[in-house]
Amino acid sequence: MEHPENSSEYAGLQVNSGVEQPSIVNPYLKQKRFRRRELSAAEMVEGIVRGDVTILSQAVTLIESVNPLHQAKAQEVIEKCLPYSGRSVRVGISGVPGAGKSTSIDEFGMHVLREKGGKLAVLAIDPSSERTKGSILGDKTRMEKLAQHPSSFIRPSPSAGSLGGVARKTRETIILCEAAGFDKIFVETVGVGQSETACHSMVDFFLLIQVAGTGDELQGIKRGIMEISDGIVINKCDGDNVDRCQMAATNFRNALHFFPMPESGWLPKVLCYSGFYGTGVKEIWDMIYEYIDFVRHNGYFDYRRNEQAKYWMYESINEHLRLNFYNNPLIQQQLGLAEQSVLQGQKTSFVAAQDLLDSYFNTLKKIFAP
Repeated sequence: MEHPENSSEYAGLQVNSGVEQPSIVNPYLKQKRFRRRELSAAEMVEGIVRGDVTILSQAVTLIESVNPLHQAKAQEVIEKCLPYSGRSVRVGISGVPGAGKSTSIDEFGMHVLREKGGKLAVLAIDPSSERTKGSILGDKTRMEKLAQHPSSFIRPSPSAGSLGGVARKTRETIILCEAAGFDKIFVETVGVGQSETACHSMVDFFLLIQVAGTGDELQGIKRGIMEISDGIVINKCDGDNVDRCQMAATNFRNALHFFPMPESGWLPKVLCYSGFYGTGVKEIWDMIYEYIDFVRHNGYFDYRRNEQAKYWMYESINEHLRLNFYNNPLIQQQLGLAEQSVLQGQKTSFVAAQDLLDSYFNTLKKIFAP
């Protein structure tokens, strides 16, 4: 359509039809995105031993993957990192939700880096949702000081349904961190209960964080996690809460007398501190190093490391058997039918499980029959 402004009565005035409008689709979308070159197992090991935290993070992601191809490569990396591992102090930190574990780790870590130097790795385990299977992985936001320290490495991981307060591959991650030169490792568990004690099987010192007002002496006796604790600390001992924390510490000390003496020969200590104000942190580290010297002197340190290695051998066997069972093609075909028979009341859950196991073992017999 002709513009009226271009008529003769508007001499000297001309309106153009305009410029062509660009497409609303980004033209750069068709270009290939930059992809990081995939490192080989040998290159990963070389970078880890060199202390490259970027490659260390990639390796941790690799071992946490459930892809069979990734698992094969991850096992090769772990095997080659084993000779460089085992030279760190592993501290497990547990407690009820809201006890201040992340805030305390921030203070503990900064104190030991200032006083002892070296490098610190924090493996924070975040609970996964039963509905969405996702995790927030926000523990790092509560460790503001450590997150900025050049000698610290913080790796949040989802629990992904694993029991025991730790992630499925936490022990392998510890090996990689030790190979990268981290001589102090914290394993922060999710808020654990009475029976979730797997963290104890991968650390040298198990620290239980409590808060005042969680129960009396009898309640302390009922908590199974206290039996495996090498040290108990009462957090939030500041302001008007000091007297309550001191009373709680007394109750916990009395409760510990009802437990048999641990195999290490070490009587767990109960201390009070404030993670927010950083008071009493030095005494906690003195307790940890006193314990490490004590168990190294009587030989329990090496004994515990050997027992942990044996424990995780059996755990690996159980995990591989479970994965092999559920990935068996015959079991995958029969699993749905077994579920229906249980739901319809045709079989009990125990009989259906036994039938599936019999089918699985019969399949193995045919494979390995001479």
